[in-house]
Amino acid sequence: MKNILTALLMLVISVSYAQVLEGKVTDENNKALADVGIFNKTTGAHSHTDDGGFYQLRNTKVNDSIYFSRLGYQTVLVVVSEASLAEKTNVVLKETAISLNQVVLVSEVNALSKFVDVDIQTNPVKSSQEILRKVPGLIIGQHAGGGKAEQIFLRGFDIDHGTDVAISVDGMPVNMVSHAHGQGYSDLHFVIPETIDGINFGKGPYDVAHGDFTTAGFVDLQLRKTLSKNVVSVEVGQFNTSRFMGMFNVLKTDKSSAYVASELYLTDGPFDSPQNFNRINVMARYNYKLADDEDLTVTASHFQSKWDASGQIPQRAVDEGLIGRFGAIDDTEGGETSRTNFSVNHLKILDENSSVKTKAYVSKYDFNLFSNFTFYLDDPVNGDQIEQEESRIIVGAETMLDKHNFLIGDNVNFEYQTGVGFRYDNVDDVQLSHTLNRQEILERYAYGDVDEVNTYGFINTAFKIGKWSINPAVRLDYFKFDYYNKLTDTYDNKSESKVAVSPKLNTFYTVNENWQVFLKTGLGFHSNDARVVVANNGEDILPTAYGADLGTIYKPFSKLAINASLWWLYLDQEFVYVGDAAIVEPSGETRRMGIDFGARYQALPWLYLYADANYAHGRSVNDPDGENYIPLAPDITSAGGILVENLGNFSGALTYRYIDDRPANEDNSIVAEGYFVTDFNISYNWKNWTYGIIIENLFDTEWNETQFATESRLFDEPEPVEEIHFTPGTPFYIRGKVTVSF
Repeated sequence: MKNILTALLMLVISVSYAQVLEGKVTDENNKALADVGIFNKTTGAHSHTDDGGFYQLRNTKVNDSIYFSRLGYQTVLVVVSEASLAEKTNVVLKETAISLNQVVLVSEVNALSKFVDVDIQTNPVKSSQEILRKVPGLIIGQHAGGGKAEQIFLRGFDIDHGTDVAISVDGMPVNMVSHAHGQGYSDLHFVIPETIDGINFGKGPYDVAHGDFTTAGFVDLQLRKTLSKNVVSVEVGQFNTSRFMGMFNVLKTDKSSAYVASELYLTDGPFDSPQNFNRINVMARYNYKLADDEDLTVTASHFQSKWDASGQIPQRAVDEGLIGRFGAIDDTEGGETSRTNFSVNHLKILDENSSVKTKAYVSKYDFNLFSNFTFYLDDPVNGDQIEQEESRIIVGAETMLDKHNFLIGDNVNFEYQTGVGFRYDNVDDVQLSHTLNRQEILERYAYGDVDEVNTYGFINTAFKIGKWSINPAVRLDYFKFDYYNKLTDTYDNKSESKVAVSPKLNTFYTVNENWQVFLKTGLGFHSNDARVVVANNGEDILPTAYGADLGTIYKPFSKLAINASLWWLYLDQEFVYVGDAAIVEPSGETRRMGIDFGARYQALPWLYLYADANYAHGRSVNDPDGENYIPLAPDITSAGGILVENLGNFSGALTYRYIDDRPANEDNSIVAEGYFVTDFNISYNWKNWTYGIIIENLFDTEWNETQFATESRLFDEPEPVEEIHFTPGTPFYIRGKVTVSF
């Protein structure tokens, strides 16, 4: 009995001496470091620094071992003393080479992004097409020249150009609502790859800060705030390809910095009819810091491109020798597009426990695309070429308050973020027309103006109890859709509105600094085209997505990281506006489930290996077995690579991507062939110069980048044929690159 009383007394004494460790984390230049993971190895308690570098770690006592870790910095171990509890414990992290052992697992909704940042820093993005491929499980394909947005595949979805994944750049949305070509159209070509600093992403509808299109997930690119050096790069390769890129500091003081970046890209591509592709990007970025409590970033950019395209070609035309794999039935396809952006991101640190983030943006966007998918099916004389065109202005803003380090009782740490915002799209002269030779409009199928408003608010909370973190959240979205039809003889303007409520509940258990288990649940949605909304009197216009993920991230030792999750996603009935045909189609309910698995291994300081494999089983709910396949939805995808960093003066990577055969129609009678493609790059560093070689499709694999089951008719065919139409994948493609920094 005496021993029991003694033990209880010691427990009471230890609890009474458990205190709060607090302070600030900075780098060697006294710059505040946000998002530093803080983990108490003794008790399992965890936290992270806020945007001002401040932190609090509760239930801490003398002799506890505390890790401070952030990617790109040496991990610091602090053993708690009476002095460190009595006053602020400020920590300085020193920069070092990127390594897996810098990642400490604390409870975050999108913790896997930390590991992908290692991938990016070890093997930087080399083209705009590579940007989205960095997201595990995400596959892209180009099918109408280099200027059109890529087709996206993720979690058993053929997302087309962005209908089920929300894409943004520093919080500015990329997806276009009620777009001339298709709902959610996302063109990322306005981003210069070298300006990317990191990628934050999440799969499923679990992050309350992301609303429309966040069903399969979201991707948010972060751009560099500042440059450490000026950079000039020249790239030359096959198919009359050349690329010129420069990034230059134009201002650098204690409080202010600014840089400009520009890119010119030219190529004809491997096609028999040259693409005549050209793209120009210009970006300027200004950052201003007022003391330690305020940060302002202003960004302005302009992008424009123009191209010709060979389009999707029918398999029979190649089999019969009418054209080669890189030939064309209608080589007058192509288009031009431009986007001008202006954005402001502002951070104000109110005190050590609260901050306010504000963003605002305005974009001017123009789009003009000529396509011919069916050749002479509908018009045997002039052909079936179509034109899709629009002119758009987007305006939006958001403000978010972040409050943390509230103590509930003795053991529960509480924090919350709450935000409000809006987005307004004004789309003029959005049209679909039947054209001839990109010159003459033969008939207008659709023509009008769209005005669409989305206002929203959300609250995200977190209750941290020892090793547990419980994250309930809710989002409220209001939409107003307006369409003015210019094809009618009388005034025809219709409006509808709708509200979506999206609750989320995410639960994390941090076993230790190297092992996290999670259960994510939530509702999301994807809006429909305004032309569908008014045509269907506002019914089923914000179909709900129900999702759940059960998974883990585990580091069995410091140089190996493994992630795995079992997921499920159910989508309600929705209507889809088919921009290529100006018709509304119901798609029905769908159910998907699958497994994600990934591994990353820092075998040696200079050798890094990674691989991601993803399985998805998706079916339409209301269709009979055998006729319920989801067209073009892949079952198995995988990507990985071997990366060498600073081996002597050499760096390089051998990477692959794989997608399996998949049904091209509902009964799987037409199959889209899968592929396995390998890319390679190597570079040599000498002083401030880097010499590199980039090879796409190293083994010259014959593969089809995008494929569709399409009914078409060639000029001399008596009857139409439905079969695979494809865009051939890039053959062996070599480029040389020289970069100098100063």
